[in-house]
Amino acid sequence: MKAICKFILKSIGWKIVGLTDIPDKCVICVAPHTSNWDLPLGLVIYTSMGKHASFLIKKDWFFFPMNLIFKAIGGVPVDRSKNTSLIEQMTDLYNSNEKFQLAVTPEGTRKHNKEWKKGFYYIALAAKVPIVVAAFDYKKKEADFKKIIIPTGDVEADILEIKAFYKGVTPRHPEKFAL
Repeated sequence: MKAICKFILKSIGWKIVGLTDIPDKCVICVAPHTSNWDLPLGLVIYTSMGKHASFLIKKDWFFFPMNLIFKAIGGVPVDRSKNTSLIEQMTDLYNSNEKFQLAVTPEGTRKHNKEWKKGFYYIALAAKVPIVVAAFDYKKKEADFKKIIIPTGDVEADILEIKAFYKGVTPRHPEKFAL
């Protein structure tokens, strides 16, 4: 599968830049997220690196037969209608697995959203894992794994630092991305 995904990336003109030594346990902050194409692109990119990450997806998508597909490719269903402790659930997954990488889109939607969701940050903080800052730049056709950040507990300062890495990154739909 790795070779197939490398071939696909090369065929569509995309490349991977930045960090390639991703920690076995981490939260991958992936932005910008403005298109449904971001998920398949991300899967191809990460698989071409020989890696597998889980990702959060609305529980609404977990109906037969889609549930089988999403589970197979790493989907973790999220019920946004209930106030369940997603942070606790994810921390348990980190604690019970030798390797667990969770890709999260901080915007929480493909629409224009200046207020990023901070769940990815709180998951990393609670699970005591680093955050990998990853950007998909559609203009450059680059998946850029920019930096590994250790959450300090100063949420606002850390989120500002993370957002700064996305300045100048071109999403698939620029009008839908806000820092």
